[in-house]
Amino acid sequence: MKRKIFPVLIALLLMILIGGGAIGMYLKEKYSYGTDVMDLRTYYEIEEGKRAIYFQDERMAEKAVFRDGTCYLNYNFVKSYLNDDFYFDREAKSLLLTDAKGTLEADAGEKLYSKYGEEIPFEVPVCYMEGESLFLALPYVYQLSDFEYRLNEYRLQFLFQWEPYEAAYITKDTKLRYRGGIKSEILCDAVAGEQMRILEQLGSWCKVENEEGIAGYVENKFLGDEVTVTPEKVTGQRDYTKPEYTTRRLSEKVCLGFHAIGGKGGNATLEDMVVNAEGMNVIAPTWFSLSDNEGNFRDFGDASYVERAHKYGLEVWGVWDDFNYENETGEDIDDTLILTRKSSRQRLISNIIDMARKLKLDGINLDFEKLGADCGEAFGQFLRELSAECRNNQIGFSVDDYMPNDGNKQYRFDIQGLATDYVILMGYDEHWHGSKNPGSVASLGFVTDGITRALKDVPADKLVNALPFYTILWKLDGTSVTDEYLTLINEPGFLSRIGRETVWDDNACQNYLEWTEGTKTYKVWLEDLESISMKLNVMSANDLAGVAAWRLGYAGQDVWTLLAAFKLL
Repeated sequence: MKRKIFPVLIALLLMILIGGGAIGMYLKEKYSYGTDVMDLRTYYEIEEGKRAIYFQDERMAEKAVFRDGTCYLNYNFVKSYLNDDFYFDREAKSLLLTDAKGTLEADAGEKLYSKYGEEIPFEVPVCYMEGESLFLALPYVYQLSDFEYRLNEYRLQFLFQWEPYEAAYITKDTKLRYRGGIKSEILCDAVAGEQMRILEQLGSWCKVENEEGIAGYVENKFLGDEVTVTPEKVTGQRDYTKPEYTTRRLSEKVCLGFHAIGGKGGNATLEDMVVNAEGMNVIAPTWFSLSDNEGNFRDFGDASYVERAHKYGLEVWGVWDDFNYENETGEDIDDTLILTRKSSRQRLISNIIDMARKLKLDGINLDFEKLGADCGEAFGQFLRELSAECRNNQIGFSVDDYMPNDGNKQYRFDIQGLATDYVILMGYDEHWHGSKNPGSVASLGFVTDGITRALKDVPADKLVNALPFYTILWKLDGTSVTDEYLTLINEPGFLSRIGRETVWDDNACQNYLEWTEGTKTYKVWLEDLESISMKLNVMSANDLAGVAAWRLGYAGQDVWTLLAAFKLL
């Protein structure tokens, strides 16, 4: 009997041992810490030769390129997130950055750049082309921009804020894991005494970030008490300080009259234009118009006109436009083609400065009204370059603009507000000649909205609002809509001939007139002392830099007396 029981006991014992071992292995597998290590390139989602990009703690979709020991960034990324002042001229394959004094320029692939014409060596290529894409060396971008950064083997972190945060120290050696859980893959060691930034509490685990910027999870039992840490700002060495834009200002508010001149003979009308223009301190003759796509312009300028204007105590700001010559001749003037090419853009600037110096102009006034939606970047570069040349030659610089709206952002009010001396809003053309859409030329709401929008980018002490010294008489006949201009100086005679009473339009804040003759209906929103006074009140409430008028010869002494009073506010 004993002989029969013994083998059974042995078998049971073996079964217990085997089962216990299996249970032990199961328990060990379940409760022991995982040892699999995650490749940090997988964690950062990068390939060999790339670096992940973080803005503070946010990972960006874009990747940095590591090339010959230097970190490079895509041009579009730099423009969008780090420094919009850079401009890539594709014609010349040159990277430009223009500030208040001049231009820094680097050719693709070259280990040097020029600063205001002086060549400066650089330790690596400042930029290089790969296909149609341009990449900029991080050290070069850094010395010209306002940010700090940390760079390691896997990631590039841009730093803009230095606010206090909560942290804790590791109390015992452990692992930083990809997710919360003992089986999660290991990212790196978490060594006793190492500081961890607290990102998020999740039950018994805590999401943290180490000083290398690796974010993962550790168990709460390995963390000490939380402390508040105020980071020290990381700073590097820069050999560049961006010059400040200085502004050429009149000693009083601007009171400008545009002098429409259609030929050399028009310069003889100066005296006729100024006789009733009480308070005017700037005259802007429309002398110059783009005449080709190479940077040349048609010229009606006259040095004797400038001398005579100066005797009247007037500054002369010559107007350069992009439409009059085209309208007169039918020539195709392409702003985008001119401004996107370094050769034609710089020829135009050089010609403008040479002409301004030759005529001894006090300022130039830029009136480009045909910019396409794709021209914003090139126009911004043109503004910067022209601004620097005007400043270096002590010539005033102003720009005329449509009222800003969501459809004309290419006019770059942000750059105008920084780089110009004055920004002049064309506070009219709410409804315009030939539009087939009857309405006010400049209702008070239209003007107020335009000023409010412009002030988001342009300081009030640079912003000038131009008033229309005209209105439009609309004629409706069935579906036909025609119109004609009516100047302020001719309004009294017009109203006398019509012999009808006006009514006040509360929406437009203008006197309104409507009448019918047979099948025709006539409508006109008048510009007069009342409507102009209300616009001047809005301008005064916003403490604008001045007033302008389109155009000389369209209004009498009474209107100019009103503008002169505004100038003295």
